[in-house]
Formats: sequence, structure tokens, C-alpha cells
Amino acid sequence: MDAALRAGIAIYNQGQYHAAHDAWEDHWLTLPSGTDDELLLHGLIQFTAAVYHAWNRNWAGCTGLANSAQEYLAPLPAEYRGVALAPVRSSLAALEQDPETVERAPPMKLRYNGSPLTADDLNFEESVIFATVIATEQGYDEALIEQTSNYASEAVNAKESNPFVGLLFDFVREPAHRELIMERISAHVARRKHEESDVSGLFEE
Repeated sequence: MDAALRAGIAIYNQGQYHAAHDAWEDHWLTLPSGTDDELLLHGLIQFTAAVYHAWNRNWAGCTGLANSAQEYLAPLPAEYRGVALAPVRSSLAALEQDPETVERAPPMKLRYNGSPLTADDLNFEESVIFATVIATEQGYDEALIEQTSNYASEAVNAKESNPFVGLLFDFVREPAHRELIMERISAHVARRKHEESDVSGLFEE
């Protein structure tokens, strides 16, 4: 759960309020209702949805979600699983009362272990989740991201290095350059597949 939790927080903190829930939803759906972990993810999903609706001036949608998110998070302590929930609850109360606050100040950052978690803080597993979610949300070639993750995983598992590890991290950490990074990914994947094809052909009669 921690990998999905951290990836979703970093996605949210990068300003991708709609996409953040995709990092949490699959895991949330497997949890027994009413458990602390389920309440945490349920509350965070509704929190990010409230922020998203406020950002898009859907005031009614924002206030309703802000109210229900507070109910899910209420039984949890001020900090749970490293997530600072006290400021989340305060932000939700403010959004419920006046959702137009997002037009006067940017939405709060989610804090993990005392500081706002960013994409730069994510490990490899968490970055794979992040990259997969963003590719789906923003319409990048999901197959290319999946292939990049697979090639990068081979290197990580073998405790080696290859270009795909760096490319995956670049895609996650450099949102302003994602189009260019995807071009580089496409070229490297094509080259790797060509190399694999050449090797396989050596053993054919």
C-alpha cells in the first residue's frame, strides 16, 4: 500500500488532482470497509476529487465531497501512515464552507513524514505507478511506458543500469519535458526491440 500511497501523493502535489485517485483506487477497492487503511484512501480520494471540482468551479460537487471526505478521515489520528491529516481536515472544512478559496490561493500540498512529497522523492516502484497513472491520464502511449517499465525493471532487479531507468525517472520528474522524453523513450524501445530481434534470429535455421 505504501508505494501506491506515496505515488498518489506525489501525483497530487504535482497538480494532477484528478489523476491522483488512480494511484489509490485499485488498492482501496481491495480493503475491508471501515478499516483505517480503507478510511484513509477513501478520504484522500474524496479530498482530491473535492479539490479537482473546486479547481473546475463545480462548487456543489466540491462541497459535497469535502463534507464526506471529512467523515471518512475523522476517526483517524492527526498523522496516519506518514500522511499529515490534520491540515487535510482543515482544508476540507474550508472548502466545504467556501470552495472558492482555491481561486485565492493554490490548494494545499499533501505532507508525508513532515514535508510535501514530490516526484523526486519516489523510489523506482513508486515511479512506475506514477508513470503508468500519468500516461493514462494525459494520453501518452501506455504501451511504451509499460515496455519502458519492464526494461527498467530488468536492470533494477539485476542491480545493473540501462537507459530505461533514467528515462522512466525523467518522465516522472520532468512534466514540462514529457513530450521530448516520450520521443527518446520511443527511440530506445525501438532500438531495444531491434536488438532482441537480431539475437533471436541467430538461433533460427
